[in-house]
Amino acid sequence: MARELRERKDIPEKYKWNLEAIYSDDSLWEEDYNKVAPLLEKIKTYEGRLTESADTLYETLALIDELERIVSKLASYAHMHNDEDTSVGKYQSMFGRIISLSAQASAATSFIKPELLSKDSDKIRGFIKNHEKLGLYEFALERELRMKAHVLSAQEEKIIAELSEVTGSSGRAFSMLNNADISFGTLKDENGNDVELTHGNYTSMLESKDRRVREDAFNLMYEAFKNHINTIASLMDSNVKSNVIKSRIRGFSSAREGKLYPNDISEMVYDNLIKTINESLPLLHRYLAIKKKLLGVDELKMYDVYVPIVDVPDDEFSFEKGVELMFEAIKPLGEDYTNTVRQGIENRWIDVYENKGKRSGAYSSGCYDTDPFILLNYDGKLSDVQTLVHEMGHSMHSYYTRKSQPPVYGDYTIFVAEVASTVNENLLLRHLLNTETDKGMRRYLINRFLESFRATVFRQTMFAEFELMTHRYVEGGGTLTADWLCKTYDELNSKYFGPDMTHDDMIQYEWARIPHFYTPFYVYQYATGFSAAVAISTRILSEGEKAVEDYKKFLSTGGSMYPVDELKIAGVDMTSPKPVEDAMKVFEELIDEFEALVLSE
Repeated sequence: MARELRERKDIPEKYKWNLEAIYSDDSLWEEDYNKVAPLLEKIKTYEGRLTESADTLYETLALIDELERIVSKLASYAHMHNDEDTSVGKYQSMFGRIISLSAQASAATSFIKPELLSKDSDKIRGFIKNHEKLGLYEFALERELRMKAHVLSAQEEKIIAELSEVTGSSGRAFSMLNNADISFGTLKDENGNDVELTHGNYTSMLESKDRRVREDAFNLMYEAFKNHINTIASLMDSNVKSNVIKSRIRGFSSAREGKLYPNDISEMVYDNLIKTINESLPLLHRYLAIKKKLLGVDELKMYDVYVPIVDVPDDEFSFEKGVELMFEAIKPLGEDYTNTVRQGIENRWIDVYENKGKRSGAYSSGCYDTDPFILLNYDGKLSDVQTLVHEMGHSMHSYYTRKSQPPVYGDYTIFVAEVASTVNENLLLRHLLNTETDKGMRRYLINRFLESFRATVFRQTMFAEFELMTHRYVEGGGTLTADWLCKTYDELNSKYFGPDMTHDDMIQYEWARIPHFYTPFYVYQYATGFSAAVAISTRILSEGEKAVEDYKKFLSTGGSMYPVDELKIAGVDMTSPKPVEDAMKVFEELIDEFEALVLSE
């Protein structure tokens, strides 16, 4: 019998996050909300005179910090209350109001960048040098100033801004098609029941033990995209051309350079990733050969990739048991780290259990002036423990950053965002493998980690390589047609999945369902972040205290450095192929043990 979902009021307080630590009463939220409008008016008085003196520049930046702290605190409280029960109208309203207020804040501060960049850089640097308090903003200002060569005149910037609604239309059109207009039909599940195929249940269909269900779901999904393939190809062509043209207008040599330049990420990082993963494809092919053997199929098809080849253990982990397992796993990070996590548990950072109306999934949230907070929907499975450990990694990254940095550097970039969470996951896996003697559980643990490698490192790198190919083709004067996109993707997929994967014509349409392609040169960061995390966790376990201290320094840098430089503090140089090569060595070691375990049966 299915377990009945509880009302939120029926869940014990100790399992709910303590949002009263942000505002003890909603009336205090309203008080802060009412502070924003006068602050916006005050900031507007600096428009047109931002750089008339060092004092003026400092006063403006300090006001913006104050504004962002209040708005982010308001937003954190409203969105988390809304997520804990989305049926509560009061918090729906508060969340809507803060979205509107955030837009007003963005509009009120939009003059900062163009005014700053319209002035002589040496004048700004002189301000920094001769104004004691302005030194706090030196890196933030230098980060903006290095973009000066790629910023146009005020009139040209205004034209680009006004055109942005049009140039971004391909992504919005794809989203509408993908989320609203396209339908996939129905199929029969394992029990012969008619089930409508959706984006939401597609993965679970591919994980079905019934191969007929997997094949039907796969074919239905890609038949739908095939039926719209020329439209989607046109949207992709428009999207890539928009990226290319905007980068050319700003004086970049390529669209990729334009996207990587603001965070000072060398294109070598991207190239090293693709090159190293291509050289490591035989390892992926070896893993897929093992998978084919365990599935007992004559031909391995793309719709077989996601089906579990090791049964999920039925062990139950109470939240308390999961927490203790987490503490065992993160013990190598030292007392300061573990004691802070323990305080977080005691101070109710975590909203643990599902309740009626609660948002699905999991995340880490909070802002500069709050504790980190974690939303879970804990269900007592080992995967829920892994999610807890993952989100705690994010929260501790935020904790160390905000403890160590001023507000202007109180957050970190996407490039490093998944590192701390994945380090924790790695430490959990290593702990479990070091203590687990049951062969069945070891097979499960290793296979789960191998699947993470496959999905995060290999798959996302394949997407990154395809993305690079599409942009280079357009930069060379080409037009992205359905034929070119399908043929190119099909060949790339065959290269990645290797000789044991039987070719399936339908996979050529997979590119058409990937929304990340409309956010250019983003997906590679999943693979680099995962690789960096493997390298860092390996160093922590092998070198001990020095590696831990370096890692905590990395966690404390926030936005005060460029992300590649931050990772160097933790002993990882992403401009070198070594971190990805080291991650591949771990992948190979796990394949060796997994193969030995399954062959010993």
